Amino acid sequence: MSHSRPSTADKRKAFRKLHKSGCFVIPNPWNVGSARYLQDLGFKALATTSSGYAHAQGYPDGGQSREQVLAHFAELAAATDVPLNADFEDGLADSLEGVAESVALCVATGIAGLSIEDSPNDGKTPLYDLETAVARVKAARAAIDRAGGDVVFTARAENFVRGVNDLDDAIRRLRAYAAAGADCLYAPGINKREQIEAVVQAVAPKPVNFLNSGAFGFAVSDLAAMGVRRISVGGSLARVAMHAFVRAANEIVTEGKFDRFGGLITNTELNKFFAEDRKKLVP
Repeated sequence: MSHSRPSTADKRKAFRKLHKSGCFVIPNPWNVGSARYLQDLGFKALATTSSGYAHAQGYPDGGQSREQVLAHFAELAAATDVPLNADFEDGLADSLEGVAESVALCVATGIAGLSIEDSPNDGKTPLYDLETAVARVKAARAAIDRAGGDVVFTARAENFVRGVNDLDDAIRRLRAYAAAGADCLYAPGINKREQIEAVVQAVAPKPVNFLNSGAFGFAVSDLAAMGVRRISVGGSLARVAMHAFVRAANEIVTEGKFDRFGGLITNTELNKFFAEDRKKLVP
């Protein structure tokens, strides 16, 4: 039997509550099928992945237009009943006016949260200078507030994924973003206990997102003990799928073998899952 689905306001309220205490995993689907499967596994929230979606559509990460990215957010937000956080890269805009416009459009897609990076999407400059980055955070914050203020805003210090491996600078940036109105702070690329704990302590009591994109040896319980509130996986789940596909296709080309098809989940199993899942959607 179908049940009424939660409203956007319901999802935003639930997402904000998740950030109040405890530790939760927010995995990153790259299309509706992966999103619905993760939701049905019981995850309390989901997040988009710019790289996962871009690669699935035949683009490099950061290579899609704002219109394409916003349409993806809207599609996933409409398809899911749990809060969705939007990986909005640099807001796909350079100017403060552009950031504000992009954020307003992003909020209108029905997402429950969004993140903005402090690295230009042009691939030329590793990081915006701090003054510019803070102004961009303030512009995003103001745009969210004008739209109602209930969207959870995550600000990202991109140091460790842009080759500026300076923890002190990342922390200085995160503190400034927290003061400028970010609800959640995020330094992707850090992967050592002392780095994680330093970031958590630096911006406390505001929540921290940790990117567990590799086999770093940290279980959810370990990260919770370090004070991490939210754990995302970035494009890693999408790469798990792409990795299996690439290896199987290459085996066919190079060896003429199909051995990697052994033990796969069956078409029947997937049909059963998605048939049952569709029944939960109210027309």
